[in-house]
Amino acid sequence: EMCIRDRIYNMQVEAIILAAIQCSKEGLVVSPEIMIPLVGKRSELALARENAVKTAERVLSENGNPSIAYHVGTMIEVPRAAVTADQIAHEADFFSFGTNDLTQMGCGFSRDDSGPFLKRYAEVGIYPRDPFSTLDQDGVGELIRIAVRKGRSTKPGLKMGICGEHGGDPDSCLLYTSDAADEEDSVDLGGRRIIKKKKNMIRT
Repeated sequence: EMCIRDRIYNMQVEAIILAAIQCSKEGLVVSPEIMIPLVGKRSELALARENAVKTAERVLSENGNPSIAYHVGTMIEVPRAAVTADQIAHEADFFSFGTNDLTQMGCGFSRDDSGPFLKRYAEVGIYPRDPFSTLDQDGVGELIRIAVRKGRSTKPGLKMGICGEHGGDPDSCLLYTSDAADEEDSVDLGGRRIIKKKKNMIRT
């Protein structure tokens, strides 16, 4: 998709870099991270990265070449990307695990219409909890472990992040803290988790 819609991606990159330049003018030190989604192959990310870098460098050049350290990485949300992470890491400055889509594609069911049967799955013990709420440690969790291990075999210092609903689930976070993260890594809670946490903060 990114091969045929590069203008949309480049427009977004331009907006990110322009925002970073404005922040820099206001005295803020920023280091934007440009994340390419739904990558399955190294060559796919290489093409998207090339377009992103060309756009970023053009915008910087047009604005006096300010010192903005930007990074280009990818979302690991396709199983193929997880098992070929050592290849994909050559083109990535960071990984962020899109656990919602990785669960959909890894388990083979849609988050949009799986609610009724996943409830039954939990009742009969197939999944102890909804895998879209608490990460499937044995399956999807193993994909994450593979990707972390293989990605860092190529780039030992490769930054990792989690993006999705699982980022706000304590049981899911056990995986991130024990196997798939270090002190430089990050967690994005996902929209619904952020709303729930804000409500809890208001109550307290």
